[in-house]
Amino acid sequence: MENLAGIPLYFIYAGSAVLFLALFSLVYAKVTPYCEMTEIKENKNVAASVSYAGAMLGFSLQLMSAMNNSISLVDFAIWGGLAMIVQMTGFFFVRLFAMPRVVERIKNQEISAGVFLAGISISVGLLFGAAMNG
Repeated sequence: MENLAGIPLYFIYAGSAVLFLALFSLVYAKVTPYCEMTEIKENKNVAASVSYAGAMLGFSLQLMSAMNNSISLVDFAIWGGLAMIVQMTGFFFVRLFAMPRVVERIKNQEISAGVFLAGISISVGLLFGAAMNG
């Protein structure tokens, strides 16, 4: 029965992570100057879908690292909040420096722009997630 003692904590952390991911997806959708869901659902925009999925994966990678390294739920929430800021910063970096027309290109359904943004988002998630271990 001792093996089952961690089950409530499992659900608490998993539930918190799902809530964080939902919050991130809402905030990210507000930060980007186009509506991801409209682009994906109505316009069938693959570039928007790929970039949005990359952002959520990048954030989830950092969230996973925060979960693995946190000593408490409060600690996890602090690191999760920082991960959200870092992931948003990655989007702004691309928009301001690496590919200033990324928003226009994604709206124009240029898949290469969506893949590039997704790659940056996932890379940010991997690097900053690993930094939480350090």
